[in-house]
Amino acid sequence: MTPERRSVPATLSYNGALVLQALVQGRRYGFEIMRATGLPSGTIYPLLRRLEASGLVSSSWEELQEAHEEGRPPRRYYRVAGPGRTALAEARQRLMAQQALFTGSPAPTGDSGA
Repeated sequence: MTPERRSVPATLSYNGALVLQALVQGRRYGFEIMRATGLPSGTIYPLLRRLEASGLVSSSWEELQEAHEEGRPPRRYYRVAGPGRTALAEARQRLMAQQALFTGSPAPTGDSGA
């Protein structure tokens, strides 16, 4: 049996970039990400699994006691991994170049920061 391979997508999708941006801005679990991006759960959760399988994000479950004290199910918290920050920076550059096509302004050449 071969070991599990993580493959980073050649180009991050628009929705993938939205999710990574939400994570960078401090959203940490599915419902927060859904509210920030406007994407439905049927898009967010499969996308988070793909991003994690690709090594762009990592996740961990909160302590059961914390969730129990708040009277809710445990949350899975996500964070952007190093390769995810790189993929997000590349996606930002693509998006800015695409926006330049619509506005008629010159496409940016530098990094916009992550």
